[in-house]
Amino acid sequence: QVQLVESGGGWVQAGGSLRLSCAASGQTQTINAIGWYRQVPGNKRELVASISSVGRTDIADSVKGRFTISRDNARNTVYLQMNSLKSEDTAVYYCTAVWTSPISSRTFDFWGQGTQVTVSS
Repeated sequence: QVQLVESGGGWVQAGGSLRLSCAASGQTQTINAIGWYRQVPGNKRELVASISSVGRTDIADSVKGRFTISRDNARNTVYLQMNSLKSEDTAVYYCTAVWTSPISSRTFDFWGQGTQVTVSS
């Protein structure tokens, strides 16, 4: 099992920056990847960035050049650095972990509680 705790959301002016944190605990040794999703009411949840256990990253076109994803393995924490924020970035941001059970070898997804990011124009 994996638990995810998110922090760093809040209010920011357009053009500003914010860093979100996702701290993982539990059986973190078999996490395959961690990603950041965002969702606004009425819209599909959008994957904005992900990082694999070997450090490969993927960034959505909508945020490419502005957002970066990184990790601190010693702290089991993944960060989403958000620069040049736009009002369109306003959403609830969720951290998710893709985890493989060491017992069954089945893959499961675990989700954080979400953190609100509001960008004022």
